[in-house]
Amino acid sequence: MSDHEPRRERPGAEPPPTREEPVTESPRSARKDPLRGSRTSGLWMGLVLISVVLILLIVFIAQNTDPVLIRFLGWEGDAPLAVALLAATVAGLILATVAGSLRILQLRRRVKRQHH
Repeated sequence: MSDHEPRRERPGAEPPPTREEPVTESPRSARKDPLRGSRTSGLWMGLVLISVVLILLIVFIAQNTDPVLIRFLGWEGDAPLAVALLAATVAGLILATVAGSLRILQLRRRVKRQHH
């Protein structure tokens, strides 16, 4: 049967449930899943992730200690390569956070205006 042909019901067969009818759950699926994530497991995974990132940062800093000359808007100075790259990364993260926060505030104001 193709997708374009209408379905033919067998005589005496129950019609398929409509979207309005509630679907009953079996008692087994209604119980709480013991493997479902909890706040504690989320916190634990966050700590593990942060620990891995910090270890990778320490390795990165340890391997990139060569001094480099940095010039920016007339300022000039020497800094270890890792410090220069991390400072540029942090500056980029701050700019992205500010831009994203301003956009979120703008959208919240627009939603409030439309609903009031």
